[in-house]
Amino acid sequence: MTTTEYDYDVVVAGAGPVGLFLACELRLGGARALVVERRTEVDETVRAGSVNIATAIALYRRGLLPELAAAGEASRARLRAFPGTGRPRPKFLGHFAGIMLDPDLFDGSDPAWADAGPAAGVGLAVPQAELERLLGRWAARLGVEIRRGVELTGFDADADGVTVHIDAATGGVNAHTGAGSLRAGRLVGCDGGRSTVRKSAGFDFPGTAPEITGYQAVVRLSGAERLGTGWRTTDAGTYVHGPFPGRVLTVEFDGPPADRSAPVTAGELEASLRRVSGVPEVRVSEVITATRFTDNARQVTDYRKGRVLLAGDAAHVHAPFGGQGLNLGIGDALNLGWKLAAVARGRAPESLLDTYTAERHPVGARVLDWTRAQIALMRPDRHARALRRVVTDLALTTAGTTYLATRISGVRQRYDLPGGHPLTGVCAPDLRLADGTRLGERLHTGRALLLDPADDAALRARAGGYGDRLDVVTAACPDRPGLRGLFVRPDGFVAWASDRAGGEGLPEALERWLGSPLAAA
Repeated sequence: MTTTEYDYDVVVAGAGPVGLFLACELRLGGARALVVERRTEVDETVRAGSVNIATAIALYRRGLLPELAAAGEASRARLRAFPGTGRPRPKFLGHFAGIMLDPDLFDGSDPAWADAGPAAGVGLAVPQAELERLLGRWAARLGVEIRRGVELTGFDADADGVTVHIDAATGGVNAHTGAGSLRAGRLVGCDGGRSTVRKSAGFDFPGTAPEITGYQAVVRLSGAERLGTGWRTTDAGTYVHGPFPGRVLTVEFDGPPADRSAPVTAGELEASLRRVSGVPEVRVSEVITATRFTDNARQVTDYRKGRVLLAGDAAHVHAPFGGQGLNLGIGDALNLGWKLAAVARGRAPESLLDTYTAERHPVGARVLDWTRAQIALMRPDRHARALRRVVTDLALTTAGTTYLATRISGVRQRYDLPGGHPLTGVCAPDLRLADGTRLGERLHTGRALLLDPADDAALRARAGGYGDRLDVVTAACPDRPGLRGLFVRPDGFVAWASDRAGGEGLPEALERWLGSPLAAA
């Protein structure tokens, strides 16, 4: 079946940050994508409160850094309104199990931070809802088709494509046939931790069972003077008050909730906050937004099952501490989008999609263990409390803060790619170029890039036939005078690098990641 016989190359289920980012990447890659979302508006429920450096780099490379910086400044202004926070520091490093990381102890001499370029200096306390709005505006500018208020009810996948069933009663009809179904080349589930796509497709989803019940909410609160601000650990669990008015979080180690889908009531939140904080006079009079969560930690064994793929929380779930899930999901979308577009448009073989799981599954597994470790430090038993004191002491050192902040930031992410050069497999450094630009600024189009710092005709000749999908930039790199060639994939990761002239090995790398070159005219 050819792509012209599909209604869309790809249907994306879910218009959260991951689904929106993926759809934009597909659009940049030339694929015809549709996003379906059962919600009619952006979800204002309090979720992740920050983006890490890896996510900031991804947005910078698509020209979105000014919008991200503005959202961060608006968030900091909101934080200043909360009693006890003072003036928020320009650099937010995050926390580990509620142990806040002090920017004054951070050693930023690691080259990975310098390589991040302007993205490393952005204030990153950006709520998930604000990021979703930012990505929605980007999608609108790109012309991404999004149908809100439309629920995916099921699908049938076969060797040639996927028939996606949508609720026709909500307006989700096929524009051509009027039926409540669409025909697509592929379906990607970005529909969250309780993913309909994952469950319907039968993905294996192993992991560890939950042991906590958590609440995160924005409420109208009174009698909160004794709560203090920030993260607090007690004999009954952990709670958070702030960092903006009405925001509370509680964690109790009494097993998972009986019903995670039931509405969260003011009485339920008040009782949990009183139990954990030990402050009997605190009162919750109104729930503005609220959600329950657990530490259920699971990951699909393969992110792809034929023509059905998963990204974000649909592929992996874990405790939400530190907002790791949002950033992990954006990384999934960045890795998958250009590959899926290339395969959908016939520019690359199906085997390119096999690299998605190979590259992203190990990253997800590390995040799951990172959240499990935080749960271990938050338990109220004496052994966990003793361990927490030790880790807190370590976090209050320069080496400890720097290690934890670097892990949280994502700047050290690396894929196991073929090639022996130290840059191969890493997120490309944001090199300053002699023409006055930076490497990241050259990636706004979502195309792959070949940097030719030495004006090497032989290097450029080896890249012949890729003009439809590869930008060639000839400009010296003052910071790395020995570099003779750099091939950067559309996701910003280095697929080939050399300190020798001539481009040996470049044709093989180009074909591996971009498919076969166009035949000479």
